[in-house]
Formats: sequence, structure tokens, C-alpha cells
Amino acid sequence: MSKRAVKPKKKATTPMSVYDGRTPESFAFKKIIYSKEDFVATVTINRPEVLNCFDLITLQELGQAFLDASFDDQIAVVVVTGAGKQAFCTGADLKEQQEIILPQPHNYYKWMQAFIEMHDRLRNIGKVTIARLNGMVVGGGNELNMACDLAVAADHVTIKQVGAARGSVAAGGATQWLPLIVGDRRAREILFLCENIDAKKALDWGLVNEVVPYAKLDGAVLKLAEKLYNKLPECTRYTKQQLNFWRDLSWSMTIGHARDWLTLHTDSAEVRAGLETFSHKKEMDYKRIRKASDSVKRISKVGKKSFKLKDSQTNGKPNKTVV
Repeated sequence: MSKRAVKPKKKATTPMSVYDGRTPESFAFKKIIYSKEDFVATVTINRPEVLNCFDLITLQELGQAFLDASFDDQIAVVVVTGAGKQAFCTGADLKEQQEIILPQPHNYYKWMQAFIEMHDRLRNIGKVTIARLNGMVVGGGNELNMACDLAVAADHVTIKQVGAARGSVAAGGATQWLPLIVGDRRAREILFLCENIDAKKALDWGLVNEVVPYAKLDGAVLKLAEKLYNKLPECTRYTKQQLNFWRDLSWSMTIGHARDWLTLHTDSAEVRAGLETFSHKKEMDYKRIRKASDSVKRISKVGKKSFKLKDSQTNGKPNKTVV
């Protein structure tokens, strides 16, 4: 959507002002563009050169923008999108993962904290959110799409989950919310096969609400926002809260476990293979990985059979092989 200059608000002078929204310019964001026009706040991931993927700073800035939009009583609708035409969002920044997180896997736990806080602020924003899908929607980008209430897609958009194909588990929203949105069998198809879903199929399956030519995308989003503005704000907010029940339940019951499991597996062979093939732009050799996994299992089995207890552990009795 178009960005319009916003008149700076007067400097805060009362305690009540901390509950007001701020001017977008006051944040000086580096990785996102935040704008307000009339009753619409637009949050744009501004990293088109890396397909609008998430690094830690991007997640933190998104969270700040969502909190501000929540506090601003002049804002009725929040639009989330990506810069350019190529990508809405493609999930985690794999370069950051490889260079900063893989050498120190515990950093993933911290990254996930920012990811979870961003999602919590978006889901609990108290206003209707629209995903403006301007390009490819991949991995965590689709989880961001699903975290929004509604979605309008350009007709060239494709949606894809990649976790099982690239060394991760899509447990940051996809495993929780896809069954609610598209049904159990289709969710399993999306998450197991990791295949592209074009805009038409996404509309048929309920992943988006509307598909339009790219040239008409902004108009369609604005039209939808105007319809939402012409509804009662308090009733709308509580309707959203009730609708969020199953999303909140599935998220709260699984996201902490996912954070720990993903952190512990950050240095696993499958994750390393995924990052290696990404950085070298190679195809994943799934057969080789399966054979390597079988070899590890056989070595482990042999090791268990050959392990003998020390005399001190057997009270002077002959050593016995532990099976």
C-alpha cells in the first residue's frame, strides 16, 4: 500500500501517553518499513535482496511494530507484507543460521524467543490483520501468513513448506495451524511433500481469501480494509479473541517444546546437510543421508553389544557384556 507522510505527534507530557501509538519515523527501523495511513498500519519486511527472510533484528523490529499498532487507537487494520514482487517472506535467514547459530547452537534458543514474541504480538494485536502476499511464501513466511486473520494474494504467488525437505520441522505455526485451516490430510500433504502450491490451489484450499493480479493487489487489500473499518471495533476484537481459541491452544501446548527440540537438533546431521546444500546451491542427497543414518544406528548397536562392565562395577564377578 502507498506510504503517506504522518504528522509528528506532540511530545508526551502525561503518563497516559505511553499507551498511545508512536509515529513510524520515531522507530528508525533498519529491516522493516512501518507506515500508517488513515486507519491502516502497514508493516513491510524490507529485505528483498534475501527474499525477505527473518534474521534476529527483523523479528525484533516486527514485534515492536505490532505492539505499537496494537496501542494506536487510530489504527483499525494491520497489513503485513514484503518488499518487492518476488517474495512475501521465506522464513529464517539461513545465512545467519549457518554463520552465527550453527557454531553456537544455543543461540537458536534465543532466536526462537524473538520469533515466538513476534508471533504472540501479532496474534494478540486486538485488530484484524491482513497478509498482503506479494510474492513467494515459504516456510516461516507461510507461518506468518497463517498468523494473520485474512490473506490477499497476487496471482503469481506460490506457497510452500520446506522443513522436512531442508532439515527443519515447521513447528513455528505450520504443524499447529495448517490442520485448522486446510484440514488434516491436506496439512500432512503440505508438510510431508514440501511442494509448491500455486495461488489458485491456495484459494481452493483456504490458505488465502482472495487472488488478484499483482497490479490490483493494493486496491484489493484497501477494499478489504475499508470493509473491516466499517465494523464495530470492540465486537470485532472479541470475535477475533474467540476465533483464536484453537490456534492459541495448539500453539501454547507445543511451541515451548518445539523451541527446545529445534535448539537441541540445531547441530544435527540433517540440519547441517540442509544448510550445506543451501549454501552450495545443491540438491539434497536423501538416499545418502538415509544410508548414513543407518550406519550410525549399526555402529551404535555394535557399541552396545561390545560394552563390558569393569570389575569394580560387578563386585569382583567376571565382566559381562551388556546387550
